[in-house]
Amino acid sequence: MLDREGPVPIYQQIAQLIHDQITRGELAIGDPVPSEASLEADFRIARTTARRVARELRERGVAHTIRGQGTFVGEAGGSPAPRRIPVYRRIAEEIAARIKQGEIPPNKAIPGEKTMMREYGVAKVTARQAVACLREQGWVFTVPHRGTYVSSADNWPGSEGP
Repeated sequence: MLDREGPVPIYQQIAQLIHDQITRGELAIGDPVPSEASLEADFRIARTTARRVARELRERGVAHTIRGQGTFVGEAGGSPAPRRIPVYRRIAEEIAARIKQGEIPPNKAIPGEKTMMREYGVAKVTARQAVACLREQGWVFTVPHRGTYVSSADNWPGSEGP
């Protein structure tokens, strides 16, 4: 439980909680540290406070940050964990599966950025990467200032278009 009135800054308290998870083996070398967006949501903190958490973990030597990918357990250059599917691809795959199953039919909007940010605990850039991935694969199309919609089935990957 965080002590918001005590002498220890919130970011140091959260960093200690994550450090404890690492020590107990709940987070292994190469595992991602919770994202800034998830720290914001889980602890009701500002983005700058979430950034300080990552900095604190780096200064303690228990984590490193890879620009554009996130913060991971272990020192930079250490042996990475087996390569995982990037979060944006996992989100794209889940939405594509919903499209294939008919849950989101053609010409209907897919979840927006804010919904993805809330549901998956990711930053806006990650949500945008997921949409870009879906668009590149042919699952969706975007109408500026309106949203992103499911393409007709003949544009989906693996379908034979005209």
